[in-house]
Amino acid sequence: MRRVRRGPRGYLRGAAGVGGVSASFSLGPALLFVPGDRPERLSKALERADAAILDLEDAVAPDAKAHARAELIAADPDPERVIVRVNGPETPDFALDLDALAETRVRRVMVAKAEDPAALARLEGYEVIALCETARGVVAAEQLAALPQVIALMWGAEDLVASLGGTSSRSDDGGYRDVARLARARVLLAAGAFGKQAIDAVHVDIADLDGLSDEARDAVTSGFTATACIHPGQVATIREAYAPPPEQVEWARGVLAAAEGERGVFRHEGRMIDEPILRHARSLVARAENA
Repeated sequence: MRRVRRGPRGYLRGAAGVGGVSASFSLGPALLFVPGDRPERLSKALERADAAILDLEDAVAPDAKAHARAELIAADPDPERVIVRVNGPETPDFALDLDALAETRVRRVMVAKAEDPAALARLEGYEVIALCETARGVVAAEQLAALPQVIALMWGAEDLVASLGGTSSRSDDGGYRDVARLARARVLLAAGAFGKQAIDAVHVDIADLDGLSDEARDAVTSGFTATACIHPGQVATIREAYAPPPEQVEWARGVLAAAEGERGVFRHEGRMIDEPILRHARSLVARAENA
């Protein structure tokens, strides 16, 4: 008989409602992909990163997917700190992946190449991260974010450009091309509009830690709550980027303290302070406390 067990909720906390993200990741910002057919790497990934994404999709060759599903069932990984990426709903592996997932305690699933909200109907009772990594997926980001079972959106650059018939998401200087930047912004806006989390894409150049640092800093200051990565050597760079500088935290606490005796707009250290600035300050303090 199949074991169907509910894992505890809590890694990606639910949002308060439309119009703003109410909570951040409780376990930190660095999410490390692990090949689904290499379960021996999972424990090390959980030692080094804040959470692991056990990948049944691109990291597993087609002829190894059945083996990867068997390994998932045998491992029955930690439901608190593991996300399982399943194959896209348009593939025959999608249903097989969900059948395997039901044999474990994990109820947090990342859906590769999410495009059609109706295709995620089977995932009621799961916490779903919709991976918008095709042209159709990015265009449908708002509809995906509106689903009650979706707790976060992530975007992916390489599959997106491939879906458009392109060959590279980046220019010669290493920066994203316009279409990738647009997709990144659209996924972030869709997540924020529906009070869901947003996860930034992986930086595929493993040796380029400076580039990763720049992108992770931009991600957190723009509103992303985590960055995915493909190598444990990237984790420390992501964590450092997401941790706010001490001087910013000191400023934020000073602003919030000053606001306690004020009503409406006021001046602090030569700067006009209103509610949006106070929200920025609260976010900085929250990030510091969760670091």
